[in-house]
Amino acid sequence: MPSSSYPAQAVELQTLDFTHGINAAPKQPNPVLSSAGRRLGGSHDDQDQGQDQQVDATDDEAIPSRAAVVVEKWNEPIGNAFRVAAVFFSLFVSGANDAAYGALIPYLETYYELSYLVVSLIFLSPFVGFIVSAATNNYLHMRIGHRWIAFMCGGCHVLTYLILSQHPPYPVLVLAYVLAGLGNGIGLAAWNSYIGNLARSNELLGFMHASYGLGGTVSPLIATSMITQANLGWYDFYYVLLGMAVLETATLTYSFWPKTAQKYRETVNATGTRNQSTRSALFVRPHARVVWLCALFLLGYVGVEVALGGWVVQFMLRVRNADPFDAGMTAVGFWLGITMGRMILGMVIPKIGVKLSLLIFIPITMALQLIFWLVPQFHVSAVAVALQGFFLGPMFPCVIVAVTMLLPRHLHVSAIGFAAAFGGSGAAILPFAVGAIAQAKGVQVLQPIILAILVVLLGIWVCLPKIEKRKD
Repeated sequence: MPSSSYPAQAVELQTLDFTHGINAAPKQPNPVLSSAGRRLGGSHDDQDQGQDQQVDATDDEAIPSRAAVVVEKWNEPIGNAFRVAAVFFSLFVSGANDAAYGALIPYLETYYELSYLVVSLIFLSPFVGFIVSAATNNYLHMRIGHRWIAFMCGGCHVLTYLILSQHPPYPVLVLAYVLAGLGNGIGLAAWNSYIGNLARSNELLGFMHASYGLGGTVSPLIATSMITQANLGWYDFYYVLLGMAVLETATLTYSFWPKTAQKYRETVNATGTRNQSTRSALFVRPHARVVWLCALFLLGYVGVEVALGGWVVQFMLRVRNADPFDAGMTAVGFWLGITMGRMILGMVIPKIGVKLSLLIFIPITMALQLIFWLVPQFHVSAVAVALQGFFLGPMFPCVIVAVTMLLPRHLHVSAIGFAAAFGGSGAAILPFAVGAIAQAKGVQVLQPIILAILVVLLGIWVCLPKIEKRKD
């Protein structure tokens, strides 16, 4: 099977010579260049570290020598098509995992006789897995390559669902979710960077995260139907996830089998990258500013996404007095909105730009959150939640695109891996905080907390540098 070198999916072809104000012609035919524009700190990296960057072929300034890279397509070479399909299915499983919390919380409360605070631990325990993945992401790429990263991602899911399907004591259930967090963290870090470096990454990331949203849509629908219509136990749903996780492990491992650690290290050496990439991404300006802003944005964004999807069923049951099936369908509507937003708005964003898109989407989401909060009608709330999902949907892929456009290519794995894993921990922190506060104040605290986080997200996004439109 043809393979490509990740994360750059590119090979160093030739060095272009530049004179002051004039681009000298290359000695050999020039490959297709990526024209995403200059990365932050580009000149510094070229002069001091000799590391590769994507080239703006129209720049007439004096530019140091740099390497040109070919940006691969999703279907060229053909092996990429299998890998992209496997990645999409992996995100589908991750979405199904995260959305299951909201549908199952009312039944976990009853089965284990839990309070809001104690049941919220299922949100907090994956945080441990995300932190481990954030700390080890670059090391794992260097030591085991994508072959075994793919196996670990799916394997963590298999072990989690195997344990949960046996409806163990609650402390064991909480610990099992640590494995789920580790699998999600490893997968989010690796696959966002992989897809983010392919041609037409805006659209591909939109579809990739739409796969996550689709999993989130199907999961509460199946879980709610199994429990309320078929009178099955909450734990029976995890047999469904177990089957999907086995298929995920097989497809990921097969498609990424050629991606050994040796091939990854060869790519790193060929592009002049050193083991300094993590330190440079996190602690050296101006790169660190972008990475930390994006990581904080994802922390809040993922927290909003999972808190809404996780607590909206309970809110509809307790505050809007919905019946169990209708309340469960509200979560389905939210995740369906995320899916459709990533697919539809993902096609629009390249035309108006990443930065402007979120400056429009975040205020719209805030307005919809106010409607959800202030209009005490079930159907109005359900529509407002679904529309919030629609405009929240493309935010995660937009941040990944921003990282790939603002930073040099050699930092993409470390930067995206850290931002995705750090941000993914928001899926634990914010939903747990909602549960802890709801223990004292009631689940109606959901709306003001979500609204406050959205305001913070808008402020963070404004602080990012200008992002040029990508031309793939």
